[in-house]
Amino acid sequence: MWTLKIRLLTILLVLTTTQLMAFESYYLKVRVQKGEGSFALMRRYNLDKDLCNLQKFFELNNIDKKTALDISQEYYLPIEIVQYNGVSIRSTLNISDWDQAVDIKEYNESIKQKKLRKTMYTDSKILWVPHHLVHCYSDETQELATEEKQNTPTKVEQREDKEVKATPKTSSSPSPTKGAVVTDAIFGEKYKDVPIVDNSLAGKVYYVISGHGGPDPGARCTTCPNVLCEDEYAYDIALRLVRNLMSKGAKVHMIIQDKDGIRDSEVLACDNDELCMGTVKIPLDQIQRLNQRVSKVNALYQKYKAQGIKEQYAISLHIDSNHKDKRRDVFFYHYKNGKTGKDLAEHMLSTFSNKYEEYQKGRGYNGFVQGRNLYVVRNTLPPIVFLELGNINNASDQKRITYVANRQALADWITDGFASF
Repeated sequence: MWTLKIRLLTILLVLTTTQLMAFESYYLKVRVQKGEGSFALMRRYNLDKDLCNLQKFFELNNIDKKTALDISQEYYLPIEIVQYNGVSIRSTLNISDWDQAVDIKEYNESIKQKKLRKTMYTDSKILWVPHHLVHCYSDETQELATEEKQNTPTKVEQREDKEVKATPKTSSSPSPTKGAVVTDAIFGEKYKDVPIVDNSLAGKVYYVISGHGGPDPGARCTTCPNVLCEDEYAYDIALRLVRNLMSKGAKVHMIIQDKDGIRDSEVLACDNDELCMGTVKIPLDQIQRLNQRVSKVNALYQKYKAQGIKEQYAISLHIDSNHKDKRRDVFFYHYKNGKTGKDLAEHMLSTFSNKYEEYQKGRGYNGFVQGRNLYVVRNTLPPIVFLELGNINNASDQKRITYVANRQALADWITDGFASF
């Protein structure tokens, strides 16, 4: 861990979309909103995952959990303000943990997305460093036990990422036989009929989570001729994957859904009509969004587990955002402490490497596998692999997601990875 010497800074920070205030302190200082308590304030700034943030908040302001916050006063948040060196987060903070730096980067992106600050740290050279990602950073996080329990996400259960490869028992609903046709309107008119080509995945359950959605479009390319939104392309690839898995007799749940169906066009219009399981509105708050989909997967997982289904897997599909000159091959995250998830991620990597060697011999493949402590991979009960499909700002990577044949190829290769695992 690192230690910073306390120093006074005079910096203009954006605290709301309409208000600027001078900030002269090591920690960010803000006003509370009407009716907002300590827990709600932590939640507004995405600090509600870790108990140490709340403890630091009380310490900084010399108050306790029984203190009612006054809207006429300002309070220090457990967010340290650091001058970014323009090179990297790791060198700025003198840390070596790549995952830790990524978590800090993602925090700054989420705060920018919530419009709690107007510029990114790369532009303003001001980095926001939440207390828990420096002083409490570990593989496990502590959930806040709030007095506003009815307004907070339900804590997810302890995940089970153990070795699960075994002969599954028969589900209460048998898989369709080879040659049958299953119809599902979620795929759209053209693709709604799904022929069952074989039963190689019969008795297995898959949860496909397309990243972001609803109020959160995810990464965007705003300099492209047409704006590209991560959630639209991740969703189309996810639909194609679901259809592939169903065609092999698997039971598949599409966690995030909308009415678009599979689209055979390069430009997919950005919208915000996605729903969880096709019926439930996706929350604006990031942690609530993640908890919503994780909780849905875990509830289904427990149901199938009770039926004796042992092989259950989850996959989350995303598209990275990086500098336009940085080309990225598909890479894979897994839960740091999970053996099966790691094995699945490495198997997917091997599948993609072999596919590139087959279809683009000599091209080379620079994908990688890495253990992460991301909320979804940490809290989802079935083994899960988290895919980043490319850099949405890179012209070459854009072809991977905008060309229809490439989106289908991605779905096909992921299917092959699951089928041979």
